[in-house]
Amino acid sequence: MAQDDVFKKVVAHCKEYGFVFPSSDIYDGLGAVYDYGQMGVELKNNIKTYWWQSMVLLHDNIVGIDSAIFMHPTIWKASGHVDAFNDPLIDNRDSKKRYRADVLIEEQIAKYDEKIEKEVAKAAKRFGESFDREMFCQTNPKVLAEKAKRDALHERFSVAMNNVDLEELRQIIVDEEIVCPISGTRNWTEVRQFNLMFSTEMGSTADGAMKVYLRPETAQGIFVNYLNVQKTGRMRIPFGIAQIGKAFRNEIVARQFIFRMREFEQMEMQFFVQPGKEMEWFEHWKAFRLKWHKALGFGDDKYRYHDHEKLAHYANAATDIEFKMPFGFKEVEGIHSRTNFDLSQHEKYCGKNIKYFDPELNESYTPYVIETSIGVDRMFLSVMCAAYTEETVSNGETRVVLKLPAALAPVKLAVLPLVKKDGLPEKAREIMNELKFSFNCYYEEKDSIGKRYRRMDAIGTPYCVTVDHQTLEDNMVTLRDRDTMEQKRVAIADLREMLQDKVSITSVLKKLS
Repeated sequence: MAQDDVFKKVVAHCKEYGFVFPSSDIYDGLGAVYDYGQMGVELKNNIKTYWWQSMVLLHDNIVGIDSAIFMHPTIWKASGHVDAFNDPLIDNRDSKKRYRADVLIEEQIAKYDEKIEKEVAKAAKRFGESFDREMFCQTNPKVLAEKAKRDALHERFSVAMNNVDLEELRQIIVDEEIVCPISGTRNWTEVRQFNLMFSTEMGSTADGAMKVYLRPETAQGIFVNYLNVQKTGRMRIPFGIAQIGKAFRNEIVARQFIFRMREFEQMEMQFFVQPGKEMEWFEHWKAFRLKWHKALGFGDDKYRYHDHEKLAHYANAATDIEFKMPFGFKEVEGIHSRTNFDLSQHEKYCGKNIKYFDPELNESYTPYVIETSIGVDRMFLSVMCAAYTEETVSNGETRVVLKLPAALAPVKLAVLPLVKKDGLPEKAREIMNELKFSFNCYYEEKDSIGKRYRRMDAIGTPYCVTVDHQTLEDNMVTLRDRDTMEQKRVAIADLREMLQDKVSITSVLKKLS
């Protein structure tokens, strides 16, 4: 199946089964804004719980906060967002569509990579087990030619981005003959910068109102509170502060479903370290965060690191963890060494001393910061794309199943009476009422048992129990596994102990210790 088709099916599946709806759907929606449905909110909460516990529960030197969305406007001046939080945008005059110039060029680089991979795949198929990928890439004329083009473009793009050279970005688009996906033409405008922050006014009168911003990231709420947390929590460096919260960006080129939205949620941790030790901690958090992703079991080949070509003004190192979406490898998490830029800027703008006093060194200094930042919505999308599966079963039918990690699944156990009579619904409800205190259970009695199994497969429920007439005699039920579809008889009294560890967040956290 083509990857574009897979992505379309995932998007349709999200709406059909109550995971994600277009916001304001009855009013024909609102661009790049989405609501999470009854299944989506459970999956989203489980993702957040997995992150929170992996950061705060497993680390005795990391604590959490919840800062306000509205903050003093000078904070965004100090952080650089007022002056430098921009995207380079370009318009196609024929389609009247607007694009990020950097994204158009990155997609062109990806096309060269795809051409190389196609040549490698053809050769691998031709030569079989004797194929030497490294030797082929070093000697094949077609691969070398494409790689030369790719590397030349990559170098030119990197220089233009680092120099914020908007004219050069446009010239690259022209020279590479990049066309508008809608019109198919190369009738481009100049590249312009566009600030991404939403602004509003706070105050009761027009004359007395203060211009404030919806926060474009959650990190600054941590930085302005770091000393409050350090003193009240008696924290010693190194220590971290974690936060989950909404952020807002006026994305002009919002697209690819929930991958890029105007209202989104972040899970961020800022880790404060002694100057000079930041690179050691940067490598530590790179490794830990990749391990966190891989612990979900979607396959190590789904992930890769991507070092930034252009560093943000505050960073001295930056790496993305990318996940293989149906539309290519895309960033889901960033790990950044932010130096002491943020804290130094806030000290400068607020006029107060916010240095950390180190009792071991008997001196004060401005800590350096390592940031891990992951988008909840992008993580949600990566989980859905990885889990979506179409299978042909033994009777020749096709089933759609979400092979979600049991710890993340919205519903852990479905309790299904075989028929709606003879006391079976009452027995099923009894089991449901006993187990619902341990994990999220779902009761359903409508339609045949086969159709109910398929519905549970489609929302990713890892286990189903069927209550039949024999259950009334021996207090045993049929336990069905989602992935294998195997069924076995188990005692009702053993269900909780049998399933609890398999479906809990703890089962995944143990892989990180």
